[in-house]
Amino acid sequence: MSANFLIILLTCITSYYAFNNHSIFEKFKHFPYREVRDKSYVRWLTAGFLHGSWLHLLINMFVLYMFGAYVERLLVELYGMISGPVVYIVLYLAIIVLANIPTYLKNRQNPAFASIGASGAVSGIVFIYILLNPWQKIYLYGIIGIHGIIAGILYLIYSSWASRNQKDHIDHDAHFYGA
Repeated sequence: MSANFLIILLTCITSYYAFNNHSIFEKFKHFPYREVRDKSYVRWLTAGFLHGSWLHLLINMFVLYMFGAYVERLLVELYGMISGPVVYIVLYLAIIVLANIPTYLKNRQNPAFASIGASGAVSGIVFIYILLNPWQKIYLYGIIGIHGIIAGILYLIYSSWASRNQKDHIDHDAHFYGA
């Protein structure tokens, strides 16, 4: 079993349990206001395994499946069959945490803000792919082919703009900083 598949499986199981047990969701979501008071910084990590809906989960896991497999194969080539998957898991977990730190700093005094999802980490994995294959086309919705470097730049511009202007309960900062 690949490390990428293991992460996907663990994320699906955790999200499923949280869908059915709201206390798990509340205990592990990224909630900067609570984190600063409780010192519950583990939420920076645990929130990456929770999702708000089946659609949110399926989109993130599909994108991770597509791009994560490539990144993991590359790490296996570089570090070997044992170390490569370990490096991939550590990389993925580190991206989850690093993507949540700016959101924490921005919202630690905001009791109305909380976020969940693997989107920051998935963005990081996609951007590793883009950095290694900038001119490879990425197909949006499986139809629209756009060079990775162009898609990446547009994604960063949109995430930056949305972070400042959208009030849609999406953590655009995590998307941006994960990338």
